[in-house]
Amino acid sequence: LSGKYKVSPTHKEGKNRGNAMKETLRYGFILAMICVVASGLLAGMNSLTKPKIIAQAQGEEETALREVMPQGEYFEPIKKGEDIIYYKVHNKDGKFIGVAFKASGKGYSSVIDTLVGMSQDGSITAIKILNQNETPGLGARVAESSFTGQFTDKNLGGLTSIQAITGATISSKAVIDSVQEKAKE
Repeated sequence: LSGKYKVSPTHKEGKNRGNAMKETLRYGFILAMICVVASGLLAGMNSLTKPKIIAQAQGEEETALREVMPQGEYFEPIKKGEDIIYYKVHNKDGKFIGVAFKASGKGYSSVIDTLVGMSQDGSITAIKILNQNETPGLGARVAESSFTGQFTDKNLGGLTSIQAITGATISSKAVIDSVQEKAKE
């Protein structure tokens, strides 16, 4: 024995594993801190923009209500719990002139939300597609006036005469059926 000691290879590997473990934990902690900061910033931004988003949505709904019931001056929401079921529509003299309601139906690739205006005699004054994500150039054509204009002055029985859009019969039928079903309520 010469008095020199050799370090065993297993001892050296164990030391490297310990350093690698510490480094992994350090990176994990840094990543966790980045996530906490990013989440906090997103939550803060959401709380700042939420009132503006709500106001924008209410403005868009008011505009859509005036489009489907142009002679309406006052739209009284009728609620069931927190949900608005329909709107009673009154003219500038306060006289009840009809209702406006939302109808939804499953199209080819999305749910199609429609706003419908209906006069006291049960005829549709107009419809407006509020939301749809149908195929551009086909199903998305349900929002065009060439389709929505067919509903004007139709009663429930007259909805069967509405021409579906060629190549988009599922989307067209979704709008027609949802309007028909909701109007029966």
